[in-house]
This record gives sequence, C-alpha cells and structure tokens, in this order.
Amino acid sequence: MDLFTGLLLLCSALALVSGAPAHSEHSAAEEGAAVPDRCDGIEFDAITPDENGKTFFFKGAYLWKGFNGPAQVSTEFFKEMDDTHNSGHVDAAFRMHSSKNPEDQDHMYFFLDDKVFRYYNLTLTAGYPKDIQEDFPGVPSHLDAAVECPAGECMADSVLFFKGHDVHVYDIDTKTVKTKTWSHLPVCTSVLRWLEHYYCFHGHNFTRFNPLLGDVKGPYPKDSRNYFMSCDNFGHGGKYRTPKCSEIKLDAITTDDKGKKYMFAGPIYMRLDTHRDGLHAFPITRMWSEMVRGVDAVFSYSDKLYMIKDEEVFIYKEGANHTLVEGYPKTLNEELGFEGHVDAAFVCPNEHWLYVIKGKQMLKIDLTATPRAVTEDLPIPLSDIDAGFCDSEGVLVFKGSQYYKYDSPMILAKGRMAPVPENITPDMMGCHE
Repeated sequence: MDLFTGLLLLCSALALVSGAPAHSEHSAAEEGAAVPDRCDGIEFDAITPDENGKTFFFKGAYLWKGFNGPAQVSTEFFKEMDDTHNSGHVDAAFRMHSSKNPEDQDHMYFFLDDKVFRYYNLTLTAGYPKDIQEDFPGVPSHLDAAVECPAGECMADSVLFFKGHDVHVYDIDTKTVKTKTWSHLPVCTSVLRWLEHYYCFHGHNFTRFNPLLGDVKGPYPKDSRNYFMSCDNFGHGGKYRTPKCSEIKLDAITTDDKGKKYMFAGPIYMRLDTHRDGLHAFPITRMWSEMVRGVDAVFSYSDKLYMIKDEEVFIYKEGANHTLVEGYPKTLNEELGFEGHVDAAFVCPNEHWLYVIKGKQMLKIDLTATPRAVTEDLPIPLSDIDAGFCDSEGVLVFKGSQYYKYDSPMILAKGRMAPVPENITPDMMGCHE
C-alpha cells in the first residue's frame, strides 16, 4: 500500500470512529500533499509538552510526538480544532504547568486565529473553544508562539505570547499584560521551555534566550535537528546521545534539592527530573564550564552541588544557571579533610553526613563541622565502584551497567559479602534498551 492510499484509509477510519465526515477540504492527505519530514528542515507552527511531558511538534495538518517518530495527522489527537475552526494548523501552543488553579494545571492550550482550545489527556475541556480575550484578556489574536514562564524564571507566573517582535507578558494571577519589543530576537514561529531554558524556533533553527530580557548568549542560531529530534547525519546536542541501559558506565550520580537527577559519564551529563522532560545528554561544560576534564564524584548538599575531580573540589550554587562559588576550586584536603582519588560520594536525604568511597574503604565526614574531617574510615565489601547514590529507599553503588542495593550506608559498610548485582533499567534511569 502506498503512502497516499494509506492516509486516505486513515482519514476514512477516523470519520467512522467519530461519526462525522472527514474534512476533505482540509486534509493534506486528500489534497495529495506530501507528509512533511522534519529532518528535511522545516519551520514548526507550534511546540508544547503535554501533561506527561511528551513534546508535540506541529506543522500544518501534522504533528510529531516526542523527539523520535514519524509525522501523524493532528486530528487523530485534537479533532475538535479542525471540526470547529477548519484552520488546518495551530498558531501557538503551551502547557499550563505553574498555575495555582488546579483546574488549569497541566492543561494544553492551543491558539488558532482568535480562538483558544484547552485539552487534558487529549480531551477538550467543556466550554471550549473560547475567544482568546475571554481566557487571556489583553492578548492579541493571530499569534506566532506562546510559552509558559514560572515565577523565578519570570517575575511572576506568566505566559509569554509572541507576535512579530512584540512579546506580551501575561501575568497568570493578576490577568494583566505588559508588552515588550525584542527586535534583536528572531521572529519566533514556536517557543519551547525545556529544562528551564527557553528556545525560539525560526526556520529549521532555534535561538536560546533569556525570558526576562530576551537577550541571547552564545553562538546562535543552531540547527534544531542536532538537538530536538533524531535525524541521520545530525548529532543530538553536538553528537551526544543518551546511552542504552546496557552501555551505561557512570562517573557520578546525584539528586539536587529540587529532585532533579544528574548522571555523569565521561564528557557528558544526563538529567532526569520531575518536569517529565525525559533523559537527554549534554556536554558537562554546557552547565559547568570549569569542568573541562569531567568529574570523579558529585554530591548535593544545602542547595549546592559539589563536584570532585582529581584533588580539587568545585562548589556550585544550584539554580537555573549553576554558578561557581567564589574562591573555588579548593583542594580535597582544604574542603573535606582528606586526600587521594575519589571513586564515589553521596549524601542521604535530610542528613549532613558525606560518604566517600575510595577503593574498598568508605570515609564518613560531618558536613556541619568546621573544619571538616574524616570521623570514620569503614571497610566495604566492594571495589572498583564507579558511582554512588542515596535516597529514601537506601544506597545504590554502581559498577558499569549494574548496581548493588543496600538499605543504608552502615549496612554497606558492615556487609561481609556483596549482594547479587542488578541491571540498570529504563524505569530507574530513563535510558533505553
């Protein structure tokens, strides 16, 4: 069956399921239009995550779910937008994630001409579509792009609406609008907030910008195909990719005070967090520019990230932009009271004890003490550990693509024999088989 015939059958099947006639006048398949391939380099109409963190990319009558996979007919998922408006495409879209109103939380908003549609779990909310002014007074119609900006990244919980070079900053709580003109930023046809960064898509490129001032730092624009989709002959984030579970060999792993999990392997780090944005690989120097030689161990304590490489300790303030604390790096002896190569380090939740693994010994250090010093030197039944991690369920120590689980650091230290190793799985780390 050829592609044209297959899409005709798909449209017919949708019409039978919905009980409504297929909209042939707006069906790109029935008009004989080619299905778009985003690896050819296209300009997206809108980009937004759904309530589960899956990112939707829209172009004309089609969409892509996630960074992988083919184009699909958008009316398979959001039929009412075509039924009601017959526009054939989305102007702008965003996910409401920071609203204090639970009825708005995690809903997807779509803007078509002068109307707004609201969906949750692919179901249109009763009473929609509405006029844009009814839900977002002061916001113009025929938008180019939209993105949510929570307090801390913007001055207040906000939505940024883009039209040309004008940016209409809508305060979610007060329902007021302030308009800025960012002529230095390209005209964005879609905007995405991803891992606390903001990306303006234009053509097949993107430009990362600051949501407060619209300023751009770094070498932009960049090709979207290197970062936001999997395409042959294009590398994710400069040819960095997330490894298979069986390929993982960690240098360090930690969770910061906000629950974001960071995993380090060679020159890359991967992040998995509660924002459900998935696991993605980036060069370590993108976030921590001083760590040009990778890391030996990393741990989080008191809103700071401690990164150890060789005999040095680097301390970074946690936040959207990790900044090196003045006066660092310092030597291991200056900061933590010991010397020598570190295999792993971890702090358990709500505790002030640092555990450092060196060969077959584990050092215990009181992080509240001044100066810091080793209080206990404990033997452990394992050697050649790559990384260690502690959460409310116990301690995990990693060797290659396997790990050993202990109920507590003391059980790790008192154990005469190592438990049976277990394999790293997609559920625990977000990697793929």
